[in-house]
Amino acid sequence: MLRTLGKRQKGGGTEPSAPPLSSKPPPDPSRNFEKPPDIPRSIEPVRRAPEPPRVYQNTRSSVITQPSEPARRAPDPPSTFRKPQASETIRPAEPTRRSEVPRQKQNDSLPPDFGRIVWITDPEDGFRAAQIIDLSKSGFTLTLLNTKETVTRKYEEVFSSEDDPFKSVEDNCALMHLNEATLLNNCRLRYKNGKIYSYVANILISINPYQTIDGFYSTQKIKEYRGKSLGQKEPHIYAIADKSYREMRRHKKPQSIIVSGESGAGKTESQKSVLRYLCENWGAEAGPIQQRLLETNPILEAFGNAKTLRNNNSSRFGKFVQIHFGEKGNVAGGYVSHYLLETSRICRQASGERNYHIFYQLIAGTSPELHNYLALEQPHCFNYLKNGFVGFFTHPNSNSSTKIPKSRWSDSRFSQDSMVDDFLDFQRLENALKLSGLKEKEIMFIWTTIAGVLHLGNIEFEENIGDSKGGCKVSGGSEGAVEQAARLLGLETMELKMGLCARIMQTKGGARGTLIRVPLKSQEASAGRDALSKAIYTKLFDWLVSRINQSIPFEKSTHFIGVLDVAGFEFYAVNSFEQFCINFCNEKLQNFFNERILKEEQALYEKEGLNVRKIEFVDNQDCIELFEMKSKGLFDLLDEEARLPTPSFKNFTKRAHEENRKHFRLDTPRKSKVKSHREMRDDEGLLIRHYAGSVCYETKHFVEKNDDQLHNSLQILIEQSTSSLLVSLFPSSSDSIKSGNKLKSQSVGSKFKSQLSVLLKKLESTRTHFVRCIKPNNQMIPWQFDGSAILSQLQCAGMTSVLKLMQDGFPSRTSFGDLYSSYQRNLPPKLARLDSRLFAKCLFRALGLDQHDFQFGLTKVFFRAGKFAEFDQMMRQDPEHMMSLINKVNDWLVKSRWRQAQYAVWSVIKLKNKIAYRNAQVTKLQSMTRGYLARQKFSRQIAIYRKACNLLRNSKEIEKILSHLNENSRAKWTSSAHLTIKDLEKLVSHVKLASVDQIEKAENAYEHYVKRVDSMILDLRRQQKSDEVEELERKRREEEEKERVMKEEKERLKRMEEQKARIQKEHEAQLVEQIKKAAKEKEENEKSAQQEKLDAIVPNRLADSDGIAVVMSPESGSSSGNSTLKGKYDLAHWKYAELRDAINHSMDINLLVACEEEFRRRLRIYNEWKSRNASKRDEPAPARAPLSVYDASGSSRQCQQRYFKYTFDAGAQLEFSFSGKTGMWYAHFSGEHIHRQITIRPSQMPQLMIAGRDDLQMCELTLRETGLEQKPGAEITEEEFENQWKMAGGN
Repeated sequence: MLRTLGKRQKGGGTEPSAPPLSSKPPPDPSRNFEKPPDIPRSIEPVRRAPEPPRVYQNTRSSVITQPSEPARRAPDPPSTFRKPQASETIRPAEPTRRSEVPRQKQNDSLPPDFGRIVWITDPEDGFRAAQIIDLSKSGFTLTLLNTKETVTRKYEEVFSSEDDPFKSVEDNCALMHLNEATLLNNCRLRYKNGKIYSYVANILISINPYQTIDGFYSTQKIKEYRGKSLGQKEPHIYAIADKSYREMRRHKKPQSIIVSGESGAGKTESQKSVLRYLCENWGAEAGPIQQRLLETNPILEAFGNAKTLRNNNSSRFGKFVQIHFGEKGNVAGGYVSHYLLETSRICRQASGERNYHIFYQLIAGTSPELHNYLALEQPHCFNYLKNGFVGFFTHPNSNSSTKIPKSRWSDSRFSQDSMVDDFLDFQRLENALKLSGLKEKEIMFIWTTIAGVLHLGNIEFEENIGDSKGGCKVSGGSEGAVEQAARLLGLETMELKMGLCARIMQTKGGARGTLIRVPLKSQEASAGRDALSKAIYTKLFDWLVSRINQSIPFEKSTHFIGVLDVAGFEFYAVNSFEQFCINFCNEKLQNFFNERILKEEQALYEKEGLNVRKIEFVDNQDCIELFEMKSKGLFDLLDEEARLPTPSFKNFTKRAHEENRKHFRLDTPRKSKVKSHREMRDDEGLLIRHYAGSVCYETKHFVEKNDDQLHNSLQILIEQSTSSLLVSLFPSSSDSIKSGNKLKSQSVGSKFKSQLSVLLKKLESTRTHFVRCIKPNNQMIPWQFDGSAILSQLQCAGMTSVLKLMQDGFPSRTSFGDLYSSYQRNLPPKLARLDSRLFAKCLFRALGLDQHDFQFGLTKVFFRAGKFAEFDQMMRQDPEHMMSLINKVNDWLVKSRWRQAQYAVWSVIKLKNKIAYRNAQVTKLQSMTRGYLARQKFSRQIAIYRKACNLLRNSKEIEKILSHLNENSRAKWTSSAHLTIKDLEKLVSHVKLASVDQIEKAENAYEHYVKRVDSMILDLRRQQKSDEVEELERKRREEEEKERVMKEEKERLKRMEEQKARIQKEHEAQLVEQIKKAAKEKEENEKSAQQEKLDAIVPNRLADSDGIAVVMSPESGSSSGNSTLKGKYDLAHWKYAELRDAINHSMDINLLVACEEEFRRRLRIYNEWKSRNASKRDEPAPARAPLSVYDASGSSRQCQQRYFKYTFDAGAQLEFSFSGKTGMWYAHFSGEHIHRQITIRPSQMPQLMIAGRDDLQMCELTLRETGLEQKPGAEITEEEFENQWKMAGGN
C-alpha cells in the first residue's frame, strides 16, 4: 500500500493474497511466437474491463523545490528495492462490491498489465508482438516475443492484441480488439494461408497474390457463390458481384462497384472477375453480347495498359464499365466510359517501363507478311520504345518465346508474368476485335495506324543551313521513316515533311485572310511530331471504345451494374502531370468514400435515432478545394498560364505558392523528406499533402502536357490522308475555332475535371459497393507480405475508421414499407391487416433473430455486420421461400394469441378471487352500520360530552396567556385561572357518567362555564395587551441600536463582496484564456502531427521500394501529453517499481511528493491508453470519475480534507452521448489527491474505492485538475460524505 495514502486512510488491515489464475497452454513455437525469458507461460495476467474513454488535458507535474536550488537527479533507490519476480504477475479479479469482498494483496512493485501481450509499431513489419514489462515515463518498456529484445514505445504506438494472435476471421469486424494492428495481423494470417480476401462489414479487402491460384476463379467457383449471402461462404470478389446483382433486382436501382488501390494492387483483374461472374450467370441469353462484353478487356488492356516500375499490367487510363440488364434480370448490353489516357507515355517512358502493350504485341505476334508490310523492326529500333524496357513478356508455362522470331528480339531474356504474354495476347486481341464486329479493313487500319505512329517517332530533324529563316529539315537518316509513316498513314511524303518542318498561320484581312508558312526549329518540329503521334493514338483509342460500345447496345436496359477501375494513387522519385491528375482523381474517390461510408452512414444513424458512437476521420475536402478552387485552384492557375503569350511552368508554380500561401495541403519542395526533391527550387515543384501521403511534383512539363491542342497545319495534313478512317477521327478544321496557329480546345486538366464530375454524379445515383485492393510488396514477389507497405495502404484507404464504425454500425437496412410490400401480395387476409412495423417485428420473432443483431429506427430496420445472411433470407423474392417465412409468422401469431388466451383465463381466476374478497368486505360494512345506529341513540349525550371536552381544551389558552404576562400580572390571575380549569374537569366527568334524564342539567352547567371562560380570557387579554405595550417600547429602543450596528456591518460586507466578485471575474477570465490557449496549442499540435505523418508516408515507401535517399527528421519528444518534469528530481528514468518503493519507504518529503506526482501522472496516461484499447466485449469498468471531471490542470497544495459530489450521465459510454440516466459520484480528497470515492449508478450496487488498494480504478487526477473547486454546489460537508459512505456499505 502507498504509505502516503495509507496515512490518510481511517482504518484498514492486511489484505489476503489473490487466488491463482487459470493456466493457458503456450502457443505453437513453430509459429515464431516465443515467450519472454523470465515469465512462465503458465501464468496469464488478468485483463480488467476497460474504463470508458475520457478527455484529458495535458498537465505538467510539479514537485516542491526551492527556487534558488538547481535541479538534481533523484537519489538512488533505497536498498530495499528488489526486482519483480515472475511469480508475482498475479492480479486480483474485480469484485462486485469492493467494501464487502475481501481483497487480496498484489505485488506493488509490478506495473499494471505486467506480462500482457500487445502489438507495437515497427518500421518494417508494421507491427510486432511484444510483452509489457514496465511502465516508463512516456510509454511502455516491452520485450519482443521473437527476439527477446527490450524496447520502449510511446503509448500511442502500442495496441491491444487478440487473446489468440493466431486465429483469423473472415470479417474483421468480428475481432474483439479493433485497431490497426489486429486488422493487419488478420490480413497477414489469411494471406499466409492462401486467402487473399477478407471483409470489413460489406467492404472487400483484396491482397494481390502475384500468382494465379488454381481453381480460384473457375466456373465451379462461380456456381458456388450464386445466390449466396455475404458471410455464407469464404470472402470473394464473386460475393460482392452477387450482392450487387441481388440488390439491383431487389431495390430496382443501379449499382456500382468501385475497385480502388495503388498501381499493382490487382484492380484490373478484380474488374475482369466481376464482369465474368455477371456475364456467365446472367448473360447466357444475351448471345454474342455476353462474349463481346468479356472480350472488351483484351482490347482495352492492349491499348490502355503498360508496364510500369510497380506493375507489369498497369492501367494507364480510367474506365467505368456498365453491364446493363433487362426486365427479367438478364444481360442486355453494356457501355464503356474512359478517362484520361496517359498520352505522354506514347513518346517517352521512364527507364524500366514500357510503352502501351499494343506496340510490343504488334511486333511479337504479327505474321511475317504483315510484319514486312508494316516495316516493323526490333523494339530498340524505334525511338518511342528504346528508352524503356524493350523485352517481351511471356506466361510462365507457355512456349511463346519459341514462336517469336529471334529477328524481332531486342533482349534475349523474356520476362515472365502470369497476366501478360505479348504473343498470345496479340492472338486474343485479333479475335476480340473480330468478335466486336470490326471488319478486316478496320482491323488493318488499326495495325497500320499503330505502325505509322512508331515510324513517326523515328523521324528526326536537323538545322537547315540553307534556310535564311532558321528552319529545319528532316535528317538524312530519317528519310526511310518518313516514307514508311506517310505510306501507312495515307499521306504524301513531301506533304508530311512540310507539315512537320513548318506550320501555317492565317493572318487577318480579306475574306479568308492570308496563309503564311513559318519554318520551325528542330525542337519545335520534334514537339509537333510528338503532338501528332499522341493525337493520332488518342483519337484511335476513342474510336475503339466507341466501336466496342456499338457492339454491345443496351436498348432494352432497365438497370445496370457499373465497375469502376481507375489508376491508383501513384508516387515516384519524379512525379509529373500524369501523377498530378491521377492522384486528384483518387482524392475525389476517397472523398466520395468518406461521404458515402462515413458521413452519410453516421448521419443516417443519427436521423433514425440509433445510439452509435461517432467516428472521427480525416476529411480531404480541403485538398480537393486546392485543385478545384476558382481563380486560386491549381487547375485554373494552370489554364490561366496556358493562355499567356509565353507560358512558363516556373511562373505557374510561383503563382500557385503565392495564391495558396499557408494552405495546409500545399508546400515547397524543400519541405519534402526525399533528398532529391529538396534540391528543387521553389518555382520548380509543388509538395501536395494527399490523403495517402505527401507527393512532390516536378512542374517542368505541366504546361505543355496540359495543352491538348494541335497545330492547324497538322490538322490540315491529316485531312489530306487517303485513309478515310483516319480522317474521320479528326474533326474538320473548317468547323473548328482557330486561336492563332492552334485549334482552340479544352485543356487536358479541365477535360479530366469535367469527366470526373460526370462520373461522380453517376456514382452518387447508384448504390455503391467497395473493393479495396492492396499491394503486398513493391517487388511483385508472389506471397510476400510487406507489413509496413500494407499498413500504409489500409490507413490511407480509411479502413481503420470504417472498421470502428461498422463494428458498432448497421451496414444493411431496409424500410418497413419495403419489407412489408415484398410480402404483401402473398399474405393471407389476417396478416395483411398488420402494420408494416408490427409485421417486421413478427417476422424477426418468427425467425428467432437475436435483438443484438438488429435495431429498429424510425422508418427502417438495421442489421449488424456479419448478419447479411439473415437479412437476405428475409429479402429473397422467390415465392416458395416467402411462403415459408409467412407460415413462420402465422405460427408465431397463433402462439402469441394462445398466450393471450392463457392470460385471459388467468384474469378470470383473478376476478373470482376478487369477488370473494368483496363479499368479505360487505360483512364488514354491516358491522359498521350497526355501530352507527347505536351511536345515534346516545347522540345528545355524546354531543354535550364532546363540547365539554373542547371547552376544557380551549381553557388551556388561559395558561398560554398567563405565560405571556409579566410576573406581577401572572401572580394576580393564577389562582382564579386554576380554579376555573378544575371546575371544567369536574363537568367533563359528570357528563360522562350522567344518565339520560340528567342531560338537560349538564347542558345548563356547560352554558355557565362557557360564559365564565370567555370572561376570564377577555380580562387576561386586556392585561396582556397592557404588558405588551410596555415591552414594545423597550424593544424599540434596542432595535434602533441594533439596526445602526447592522448597517455598518452590511456596508463592510458589501465592500468585501464587490472585491471578491472582481477577483473571481479576473480569475475566470484567466481560466477562459488558458483554455483557449490550450485548445489552440492542441489544434496546432494535431495539425503538425498530421503533416509529419503525411510527409513521411511516401518517402519511406520510396526508400523501401526504389532505394531513394530520404532525409530523416530528428526524433520528436514524447507525444503522450507531458513535458519533462522540472524541479529537484529527474524521475524520467525511474522504473514503475522504483517509484512505488520510494513512495512506500522514502523518508525525504520532497522526494516523496515528486514520486507520487510522477506515479499518478504515469497512471493517468496508462488508463487513457487502456480505455482506447478496450475489447468490444468488455463491460465498462468502475468509473474512476465522470467524464466531465477531466478538464483542468494545476499543481499540488497543502494536505486538506475536502469532500465533493457530482452528477453524471450514468448510461453514456462516450463523452458526447446522453442516455437520460443519472448517477452520483462522491469523492474525498486528502490534499490534492483522492483518498476515497463512491460511484452510484441506477440499478447497480455502489462502488467504493480506497487509495492504496484501488489505485488503478480510482480517479488519478489531482483536485486542481478535476476543476471541482470551480463547479457550483460541488463541495459538500464531511458529514454528508460519511453518511453516503456508510449507506453504501463502507466501514
